[in-house]
Amino acid sequence: MLSESDLRELLDFSAPDPVVSLYLSTDPTDGNTDVHRLRLRNMLKEVNLEQDQQAIERYFEHERDWYGRGVVIFSCAPQGFFRAFPLAVPVKDRVRIDIRPTVKPLVDLLDAYGGYGVALVDKQGARLFYIHMGELAEQEGVLGEVVKHTKRGGASAFPGRRGGIAGQTHYQDELVERNMRDVIEFATRFWEEKRVRRVLIGGTDDNVSLFRSLLPKAWQSLVVGVFPMSMTASTADVLEKATQVGLDAEQKREKRLIDALTTAAAKGNGGVMGLENTLKALHDGRIQTLLITEGFRASGYRCETCGYMVTEETEACPFCGGTFTKIVDAAEMAVREVLQEGGEVEIIHSTPGLEDSGKIGALLRY
Repeated sequence: MLSESDLRELLDFSAPDPVVSLYLSTDPTDGNTDVHRLRLRNMLKEVNLEQDQQAIERYFEHERDWYGRGVVIFSCAPQGFFRAFPLAVPVKDRVRIDIRPTVKPLVDLLDAYGGYGVALVDKQGARLFYIHMGELAEQEGVLGEVVKHTKRGGASAFPGRRGGIAGQTHYQDELVERNMRDVIEFATRFWEEKRVRRVLIGGTDDNVSLFRSLLPKAWQSLVVGVFPMSMTASTADVLEKATQVGLDAEQKREKRLIDALTTAAAKGNGGVMGLENTLKALHDGRIQTLLITEGFRASGYRCETCGYMVTEETEACPFCGGTFTKIVDAAEMAVREVLQEGGEVEIIHSTPGLEDSGKIGALLRY
């Protein structure tokens, strides 16, 4: 299963030889195995590197069993470097040959499908899930004391009394809250171990509301969605519902980010838009969050000495006097450098604000 550490390894990899990055959809909706194999053969025709072709073909012949919805491969045969990641989430077919692994689509997948913590809650306990890259990676359960319901209103067994035994309802409320606090303690410890980046809560409205209100503020800020679901729901139903709610929340977050970027760039404070302005901010170390339209590619030039990137060929670097070399995809290089410097990258899919402003921009640290 693809992890953040895998991405970090790919970001750190460099070699004097070309690297093949191949993304192949194996989604059943795109055809059967024979159709996938044909598309793979056509994609490999673009790879004029015999050793890498053979390495990729061997993988599909002897190791890959065509399950899941996609597979991503990175190969640099002269360096003995080969990584393959079967995926349970969809990918778009593409093959790239560059001096480094093409990681932008992986960043997109991790951003959309990575690191979900899910809690199905009721008055007694919870079922906890860690969902990563479209797969149920782990689950736990916790139960507290049984809550016995007392009849409210109506006739009582004792003359002159209504609503059951005095104090019983108050005791039940305390018991429910105590159970919920125990569940939260267990859940937050579980999610911390998994390095969860966002939280989804399922259950009845009352139980979800109580659980959310008792969460520590740091965890409340990570709640991206809630949904109705029975505690007895199948894991398949939990996975499907949580994934859809998570993707819907991600789309709304993208819109908020674009709105924030548009406002900041218009004020000339805290944001830039367009490739040239973004590359300048990157060189200055000012980018906090890079926003880039899905599929955006643009060639550019990079200083061999200090790494400064520009969109137009220049005789000498204005910062160090170094020589510029043409690069295939300046946007891919920007993604790589932002991540290596500890910034964040957001791949934008369906929000038009960025499409109309150069397809790339950044929220700045200062």
